Amino acid sequence: MKMGATTTNASKDQSLSLIKTLLPIALLPIAILCIYFYPLSFTSPEKEKAYEYSCDYSYGKWVKDKRGPLYNESTSSKIKIKRSQNCIANGRPDSDYLYWRWKPSQCNLPRFEPHTFLQLIKNKHVAFVGDSLARNQIESLLCMLATASTPKRVKHQGSRRWHFASYNANLSFYWSSFLVQGVQRSESSQKGPNFNTMYLDHVNERWARDIDQMDLIVLSFGHWFLVPSIYYEGDSVIGCLNCTGLNYKEIGFYGPLRKALRTSLNSIIERKAAKGNRIDVIVETFSPSHFEGDWDKGGTCSKSTPYREGEKQVEGTDAEIRKIELEEVENAKAYGKQFEGFRLEALDVTKLALLRPDGHPGAYLNPFPFANGVQKYVQNDCVHWCLPGPIDTWNEILLELMKKWKEKPYSD
Repeated sequence: MKMGATTTNASKDQSLSLIKTLLPIALLPIAILCIYFYPLSFTSPEKEKAYEYSCDYSYGKWVKDKRGPLYNESTSSKIKIKRSQNCIANGRPDSDYLYWRWKPSQCNLPRFEPHTFLQLIKNKHVAFVGDSLARNQIESLLCMLATASTPKRVKHQGSRRWHFASYNANLSFYWSSFLVQGVQRSESSQKGPNFNTMYLDHVNERWARDIDQMDLIVLSFGHWFLVPSIYYEGDSVIGCLNCTGLNYKEIGFYGPLRKALRTSLNSIIERKAAKGNRIDVIVETFSPSHFEGDWDKGGTCSKSTPYREGEKQVEGTDAEIRKIELEEVENAKAYGKQFEGFRLEALDVTKLALLRPDGHPGAYLNPFPFANGVQKYVQNDCVHWCLPGPIDTWNEILLELMKKWKEKPYSD
């Protein structure tokens, strides 16, 4: 009896063993067909969405793009952009700088869609606040939007403003080189002091008085902090930068730049979000210049191609300013977290801007600088960007941030 049971069990074991051996082989064709018709997804839709939302657009490389820019010189003429940024009209002979696009390492950056942007700002007011690079960016944005809808310039005290009637949308540019209250230095010592004066604890009311009317604010500043300045808090001087001959303490500009941005972000939160009103804010990080030599002593930017990936690193002053701006964005996020209607992001352009020394007007700051032969000295612009040019990418990333904000509730 025991012998028979043992034989039966052995037979069962052999059968099970055979099934275990043959089953994977039998199922393999079925598995292959399933994979072919139903590709495996290793992440859930929620995780894919989160990954896409958290994409860091600042990491990547510039790659060739045969399509070229979205707009051309005739489009720019509708907007009446600053002539010094219209490199084609000023006679720049090369055009390779127009045929590059930014390819992020982690995700896709779509081509700018003007209709999508206009739908997102329908019945809204978008304000660019800052220095000439803020103006440079809004002119780029207006040129791209003009391929779909031509805006009308409207009068407004304190800003340059454009209205898109079909969308009841306004875009404005507020000149505020420090963001806080202050007086810019004079280019001529005969007309005024050769140093800036800044009041770091007082936001510039030129733009801040209109915060209640704004739905999205884009802050872009930094370059005016690199020149001689005197800094105030309250009615007292707290220090200066390169103020030779004046009896003030040298404190550099990193601390003042941090305080200016903090004052500005706090003012937006306290004047808008704290009152229960929604507001979105973007802080553009520092856009490096590419002067080979001093800007006021014959410095040029003659490179005609982008730097390759890894060829140039963000370092020194550029890195420190970027670090301060990113830190202050995080500080303001923490402060504004108590208010449901406040959203803030950094648009980190420092790295991708650094790789484009070819995108500046250079000698074509003025029309046809070599029409009468090679000059001994030609002023170069290695700070601002040609239009069309690399700065169009800033607005492509801006649009992606806005699209993701639309999908993401304020409470998140």
